[in-house]
Amino acid sequence: MKTATVNKERLNSHIEQLGEIGKTNDNGVQRLALSQEDKEARLIVSEWMRDAGLTVFHDHFGNLIGKKKGSNPKLPPVMIGSHIDSVRNGGKFDGTIGVIAGIEIVKSITDANITHEHPIEVVAFCEEEGSRFNDGLFGSRGMVGKITPQDLKKVDDNNQSRYEALKTFGFGINPDDIEQSVRNIGEVKYYFELHIEQGPFLEKNGHAVGIVSGIAGPAWSKIKLTGEAGHAGTVPMGLRRDPLVGAAEVIQAVENLCMVAGAPTVGTVGRISAFPGGSNIIPESVEFSLDIRDIDLKRRNDIIRKIERKIHEVSQARELEYNIERYVDALPVKCSDNLVQSLQQSCQNLGINAPLMVSGAGHDAMLLAEITEVAMVFVRCRNGISHSPKEWADIEDITNGTEVLYETVLKHIGVSV
Repeated sequence: MKTATVNKERLNSHIEQLGEIGKTNDNGVQRLALSQEDKEARLIVSEWMRDAGLTVFHDHFGNLIGKKKGSNPKLPPVMIGSHIDSVRNGGKFDGTIGVIAGIEIVKSITDANITHEHPIEVVAFCEEEGSRFNDGLFGSRGMVGKITPQDLKKVDDNNQSRYEALKTFGFGINPDDIEQSVRNIGEVKYYFELHIEQGPFLEKNGHAVGIVSGIAGPAWSKIKLTGEAGHAGTVPMGLRRDPLVGAAEVIQAVENLCMVAGAPTVGTVGRISAFPGGSNIIPESVEFSLDIRDIDLKRRNDIIRKIERKIHEVSQARELEYNIERYVDALPVKCSDNLVQSLQQSCQNLGINAPLMVSGAGHDAMLLAEITEVAMVFVRCRNGISHSPKEWADIEDITNGTEVLYETVLKHIGVSV
């Protein structure tokens, strides 16, 4: 029998309103971190937070935070979070439903006049996607103390640094004071996150909601191969030092090596650029991204070593120079057994059959796991599509996921009976 109650119509309205900010011609969403669209989104989300009874502020990593006080100010907060930035031409559900669900849970608690000992925080983390500065999970990495000066020097396509973007964004954000915003072990009681699955498992198996048992660890690198530029019509094929052809060899090897390893190993090259970029010029250099993920750390790292060996071999054979920059190296994360069991009990109470599953995608939860226990709820998405304007999740499924999280949060905030 259902006990948790959230407002489905309000959830849907907030999702639709947020989806209008940065809306693309094909009904997708493009809200890059620290952009004008991001600012507009933060303003409206801040309004919803205040209406829910949250006090709103930004930390110096650019994370938007709403806080509801508990009756015992000495206790650490229970945190609910995700993100509202998007990939380029993405969808309106990725990340956003987690923030909106968190606000809805607090709104329901406030409207019901529920007294709780622990504070509650709802967080929209800054640049989870990494679509502007090409290294994601920035806000959550910052919160757990993993940001370096080099991270602030990263530049976007217009050569603006992340430091400059944070400094000029407003909301009291000052990247010179980021150390003040780092949280330590014990400063957050638990972290919960609701997210669309971004894969086909739930839909294919007839489930609206899933409980995440672990998160695969992504390793992100930037590879640069440098050869020699030349005229496309005058340099014989056998005398070329063409880094683009070398990159093609390496990219093919990424697919082959991951296919041989088998599921759940995945490898992706999602970004590639050639310099100087003329159609009649043999490139001087080529840069491309490399994303390798696996729940098994040893297997993932073995694949990376094989890819790096291939880069060395191709570069030697083609007389190229190469550089490998690893900028994210996240460990696979096991979700809290305690919180997983709590979520399972909530599903049972609500009459929801939710399987345990592994997340192949990276999430802010995997960083928060460094300082607290974490748990995630997945919601079914149509055809498993995400990072696309075709991304879709039914409001009934989102409501079910929010109710599961609501009932679970109530167990852990010290509700007075």
